[in-house]
Amino acid sequence: MQTDPWADLPEILLGLARQRWEAFGAASTPGTERRVQGQAFQRGLCRLFAISEFVAELCIRSPHYVEDLLDSGDLLADSWPGVLQERVRGQLADCPDETALKRTLRHIRQREMLRIAWRDLAGWAALEETLTDLSDLADACIDGALEQLAGWQSADTPLPVCVNGGKPAQLVVLAMGKLGAHELNFSSDIDLIFAYPEARRPARKKNALSPEQYFTRLGQSLIHVLSDHDADGFVFRVDMRLRPYGSAGALACSYEALEEYYQSQGREWERYAMIKARPVSGDADSRHELMELLRPFVFRRYLDFQAFDALRDLKRQIRKEVERRDQQDNIKLGPGGIREIEFIVQAFQLVHGGREAQLRQRGVLDVLPMLVELKLLPQQTAGQLVSAYHFLRRSENHLQALHDRQVHHLPESDGERAQLALSMGYPDWKRYSAALNGHRRRVETHFEQVFDSPQHDSLDEDDPLRGLWLEECDRKEALRLLEDTGYDDPVEALRWIEQLRRGTAPRYLGEQGRIRFDALVPVIVASVAHQPRPAEVLGRLVAVLEHIAGRTTYLALLQEHPQVLSQLVRLCAASAWIADQITRFPMLLDQLLDPAGLYAPLSRQALVIELERRLSDIDETDLELQMDRLRQFHHAMVLRVAAADIAGVAQVMVVSDELTAIAEVVLEKVLSIAWSDMQRRYGEPCCRVGRKLRPVAFAVIGYGKLGGIELGYGSDLDLVFLHDSTGSAQRTRGRKPVDNAVFFTRLGQRIIHMLEAFTAAGMLYEVDMRLRPSGNSGMLVSDIDAFAEYQLKEAWTWEHQALVRARLVAGAASLEKPFLKVRSKALAACADQEDLREQVRDMRERMRRELGSRGPGFHLKQDSGGIVDIEFMVQYLVLRWSKAHPALLGHTDTISLLKVLAREALLKSAYAQILIEAYQQYRSVVHRLTLAEARPVIEDDRLDKPRNKVAKLWRELMER
Repeated sequence: MQTDPWADLPEILLGLARQRWEAFGAASTPGTERRVQGQAFQRGLCRLFAISEFVAELCIRSPHYVEDLLDSGDLLADSWPGVLQERVRGQLADCPDETALKRTLRHIRQREMLRIAWRDLAGWAALEETLTDLSDLADACIDGALEQLAGWQSADTPLPVCVNGGKPAQLVVLAMGKLGAHELNFSSDIDLIFAYPEARRPARKKNALSPEQYFTRLGQSLIHVLSDHDADGFVFRVDMRLRPYGSAGALACSYEALEEYYQSQGREWERYAMIKARPVSGDADSRHELMELLRPFVFRRYLDFQAFDALRDLKRQIRKEVERRDQQDNIKLGPGGIREIEFIVQAFQLVHGGREAQLRQRGVLDVLPMLVELKLLPQQTAGQLVSAYHFLRRSENHLQALHDRQVHHLPESDGERAQLALSMGYPDWKRYSAALNGHRRRVETHFEQVFDSPQHDSLDEDDPLRGLWLEECDRKEALRLLEDTGYDDPVEALRWIEQLRRGTAPRYLGEQGRIRFDALVPVIVASVAHQPRPAEVLGRLVAVLEHIAGRTTYLALLQEHPQVLSQLVRLCAASAWIADQITRFPMLLDQLLDPAGLYAPLSRQALVIELERRLSDIDETDLELQMDRLRQFHHAMVLRVAAADIAGVAQVMVVSDELTAIAEVVLEKVLSIAWSDMQRRYGEPCCRVGRKLRPVAFAVIGYGKLGGIELGYGSDLDLVFLHDSTGSAQRTRGRKPVDNAVFFTRLGQRIIHMLEAFTAAGMLYEVDMRLRPSGNSGMLVSDIDAFAEYQLKEAWTWEHQALVRARLVAGAASLEKPFLKVRSKALAACADQEDLREQVRDMRERMRRELGSRGPGFHLKQDSGGIVDIEFMVQYLVLRWSKAHPALLGHTDTISLLKVLAREALLKSAYAQILIEAYQQYRSVVHRLTLAEARPVIEDDRLDKPRNKVAKLWRELMER
């Protein structure tokens, strides 16, 4: 049954479509007519003729394109990356001169644009395919034309030579904008920048030009062959205005000139533009070198919240221009348009891209899922932006495919409106317009939410505290105002404000920084007034502000995100230690962006994943940056634990568990980095046992609070390093082999250096190695056999006490069993010591004399009835009974050991409970005192009851 191919077309488009169809029939050859006889094909072609003047006229003018597309199968084939570039290069290779090159390029463009438009308008291609095909076409034309032009020019004029290596230099074409992101429009300009590596004029060559002259001439030739209009049209309009200094700048720049420009004069909008930059010519090394040169300019290593202001200003300028020219119907620049989606995505890229490698992608649709994954945008918001982007970009392409013109305004004529609606799958303009407006409203809402600046917009010029800060009132009035605001000590508060005003902070502020600072300080003064002891808290905030004043990005963060400022005030009020940490390491402010996450420390597995993510974009040989990232991770994770502790959502032992987990994850990674570095230098350490050569294992043993899973804030790490090298041939297998003893000594030194060294991000941990065999006079790293020999024959009782809390915390799991065997034997051997109790008691009394408080108050750790008394009693009981009760060997933490002692009837359950409760109370108070930056000494009687009970048990157990 035959159906009318015109039946589905709106009445308003019917006449025009029939005219084009008849003209196509008149122009077609018999071969073309045969190929379009199919009913379904005719119906689709009639629809295309109704929608697009460009498609219709190209088919009428060049029906052989239709025949070729059908015969080759290209029209019905999905996109084929790489094939197009080779095909274009092959066709251009036969061009004898520039005239032929221009003609061939234009014919290629017409054929491929017909194919792309046909597939898009017919609904056979997804948006991603259309954008990729358009971009691949541009890439192929640029690269193919440049290859021909460069060959012809080098035949007449000697090529410049690279300064490094002496090889011929090449022009690197940097694609910007939508071409750089593989998002090219149907009728878009291509934005390019021409660059070349450091080069020199070739020596002793006739007609030689300077590199700038040579590559400027080559770039001009490329522009002409691509953008000149002739009888065959043009290939692509080329826009070079994004280069340094715009139209007034050099057409081709050396890498050195580019780097100098962007470091000294690069503007925020240029950072925004550079996000999408992509080299489309040149060898792989030159491309990589250029992108590495540009990356620090685009992506800052810190969170750069000034980007929001820069993009907000840029958008404000665009909106003014849109309003001035009455361009509300511009689907690119108008409200809720494509540019607003791009601004949302690129703002997050500029802010977070320095730290999050996933955000350094160029395409909008590639980055949006990453924003969800990183919890920077809600899933629903990203989903709506993706839908809107698809709709708006398809609308944009279909608009431009009507007449092959670069337009972004919605059409005004009924005919063109009907064409656009039909191309988008809507029966009429009304329903298309409703869908479009829905997308634009959602985009505009999300844009306003992302770029909203509450602190800035709510700035009250008449705020009395603003007047106080700007010295618009006298001292008496200022004190009264501070008292009325809620300050308990207005004199002290005013002293802090005057210190901030007269101190070093204002000297570091530029014009924009000063505006931010003057807006921020009154808000902070008001916020602090609601905290307990506000004058004291204000002093802590002043220290923070003095430290971040020179980093306006942090001022921007506090201004852009009121919740960050709120959390900062709350945490500084709760803990002097946290205030000091933030003062020393302002990057911790980044953690305050997510209050929910801030008060929820990560699990062990989540810590591993987070650390790997933070290190994922760093070259494995960049030790300095790895050390900085490790420190940033450590500070951030400890802050989360402290915040949860302060909020009361973490029990004391959970706090220690979490701090210990952070240390273990850091240690494992430090060992991994150090091992890899040593192995690259010297090869893998091996030894021969019998006839078999095997690799040597290495492990880190944690003692003290680390081994006992009882770390506190600022605790150091008691470590011992062990390996299992034995037998013969104890050397590394590499280009620079060394004895295993040398390898492991250097490995141990590298680990300690990575943990203790001060960098811009501070220090990880202090390390104490005195518990290794023979203490400070012993080898830094011991083999397991020597360790066993020492523990069984030479170690003192206090060293066996320390061994009670020792466990493997990092390194080869294969060493855990032999280590535990040594530990078991050494601890069991103590059971037969007749003077065991006296030795433990004498060591405790010595410590009490040397380390206990000498003034008023109770030293929670060292005084009688304190933490160390509990630990020594537990250690004595483990040494006394582990031989007969091996269950005691299964734990290293004090609480678990007390429970086992009670279960094994080695300590009365009531006594064990007294010690557990006292230990937990003491540890909790110590944590809080550390967070308050106070000594572990209390001068009131709140802990007298548990202290007296512990002291009594000490006397009963250790002094009878």
